[in-house]
Amino acid sequence: SFFAFQGPSLKQFMDIFSLPEMTLLSSVIDYFITHSIEFDQVHLYKDISDAIRDVHVKGVMYKWIEKDLEQYILHGDEIYAVLNRLVNHKKKLFLITNSPFSFVDKGMKHMVGKNWRDLFDMVIVQADKPNFFTDRRKPFRKLDDKGSLQWDKINQLEKGKIYKEGNLFDFLRLTGWRGSKVLYFGDHLYSDLADLMLRHGWRTGAIVPELETEIRIINTEQYMHSLTWQQALTGLLERMQMYQDAESKQVLLEWMKERQEIRSLTKNLFNPQFGSIFRTFHNPTYFSRRLVRFSDIYMASISCLLNYDVNFTFYPRRTPLQHEAPLWMDQLCTGCMKTPFLEEMVHIR
Repeated sequence: SFFAFQGPSLKQFMDIFSLPEMTLLSSVIDYFITHSIEFDQVHLYKDISDAIRDVHVKGVMYKWIEKDLEQYILHGDEIYAVLNRLVNHKKKLFLITNSPFSFVDKGMKHMVGKNWRDLFDMVIVQADKPNFFTDRRKPFRKLDDKGSLQWDKINQLEKGKIYKEGNLFDFLRLTGWRGSKVLYFGDHLYSDLADLMLRHGWRTGAIVPELETEIRIINTEQYMHSLTWQQALTGLLERMQMYQDAESKQVLLEWMKERQEIRSLTKNLFNPQFGSIFRTFHNPTYFSRRLVRFSDIYMASISCLLNYDVNFTFYPRRTPLQHEAPLWMDQLCTGCMKTPFLEEMVHIR
């Protein structure tokens, strides 16, 4: 994607697909260091990246997964329920994936049943995302039921048929779909969502599996108690600074130490090494900022939509700015400031 910054010596690991790559990198580096093998970091990264690409391009990974679908792919009863519900409400569904048809067919049959193709109006495989969203040159090719390429010129995208490659510009021309009428879900911020959001004005939804654990933790009593007390301490520290006597300064030092301990505690609840993937102490992480930038909504699984009516409207939350802080929770926790009522606000100049 144009929006993924890739410098000559900088690589962002921004998605779930990066986990095995980082694991392989760290394992190989550990092996080289342990056995005193000298290596050039650039060569090592290039070789590992090439190996990962070859595993995908040559289909080795897909074949291994197909041998044991039970191990790698969950049954998708809830996924089927979401798709079927949307179809019953006359929504048009499409699938755009970089995976080959044989893998998609076996995986979808395992997840939602042998008639999975009946749920989708269009299915596009080996799409070569993110180039699919920016490159106009590749035409659509039709596949038969065995996955063999056909030679027909594609003048329409037919329901139940499988198409290979293509590009978004032809997709829009053939479907007539535009902008905010389309909601596209993906699990890769750059390859799936960035171009669609910023270039084409589509509505986008991000699938972030880690969100399930994140929500479970922030709803624990320990986390809520720690966060509330941390906010209260922050408010007290801000106000206590006006007192310059020795006793007050000692109290300040003790509160600062306690606040830092609580900050570390809340971080460690998520991950002792890295903390939350969404927040670093008070501030959103880079991943979190990109997530909000490129997605209208995000969730742990598309099955989360089962909790809402098909016509439900999601509204964005108001995020407080720094100059709005007196009206928000970090001051309210101390009891030192109350939110003004509307009739009182007329006196504010």
